Amino acid sequence: MMDWIAPGTTGYFTIKALHIAAVIFWMAGMLYLPRLFVYHHGAQADGELEKALLIQERNLLKIIMNPALIVVWLLAVIMLTVNTALFSAGWMHAKLVLVLALSGLHGFYAATAKKFANGERPRTEKFWRMLNEVPAIATIIIVILAVVKPF
Repeated sequence: MMDWIAPGTTGYFTIKALHIAAVIFWMAGMLYLPRLFVYHHGAQADGELEKALLIQERNLLKIIMNPALIVVWLLAVIMLTVNTALFSAGWMHAKLVLVLALSGLHGFYAATAKKFANGERPRTEKFWRMLNEVPAIATIIIVILAVVKPF
């Protein structure tokens, strides 16, 4: 039934390539949104900059990050379904833990964007600057796990 996406086929590699492209879009947003939060913290309440940042934050989440996250997970589930051998790979377990953590961070970012939209200033600029590094570090580790397959 799903022979066209069996591991090693062009269909499987196409799914994998689309998965990687979706990850790139998602990570771009995951790196950019906390930077917007840093700028938002310093913006004057109800000022022009804050209004522009609210639009950018909302659009980044709704147009890029949320759809990319959905595609990442959908394609991952397809690949894991047709290539069940991945479940026995230790590197995949570590990768999935990191991706789950990034997905949780995505949810935290979305909740924070709502707080900014309600006029709140959650956390500090320093917090957002530091948290901005988490997706970058996680991405490096995930790529190493997926390419090197160390265990």
